Amino acid sequence: MLIDYLPVLLLIVFSVIFAAINLSATHLLGPREPNKSKLSVYESGVQPVGNTRQRFSIRFDLIAMLFIIFDIEAIFLYPWALVFKKFIKDGMGSFILIEMLVFIGILLIGYIYAWKKGGLSWD
Repeated sequence: MLIDYLPVLLLIVFSVIFAAINLSATHLLGPREPNKSKLSVYESGVQPVGNTRQRFSIRFDLIAMLFIIFDIEAIFLYPWALVFKKFIKDGMGSFILIEMLVFIGILLIGYIYAWKKGGLSWD
């Protein structure tokens, strides 16, 4: 049974060796010409201004997490839609439809809760 995992193990070993060789080659063979502009901080083409310890609003993280949660909902809808026709043929179409409606209902309750608490408003 362990022999079934041999291809996965070989892929992992090959990937680690390949990455190590590439990193070592670029470190050894790459040009090194440090100057002031190469050693400075680069942030999307904008010169850094101000303190690096600046505080950001927690709203950014909250909206990002809510986006991920509701984005994952859409990801679960695709495989469900693909197997729904198969379940209809097997006579379980109503069961899987009710299960998906419960899932969407729970997410809708979470969305309404986040909306009422002001988690979706950007100030």
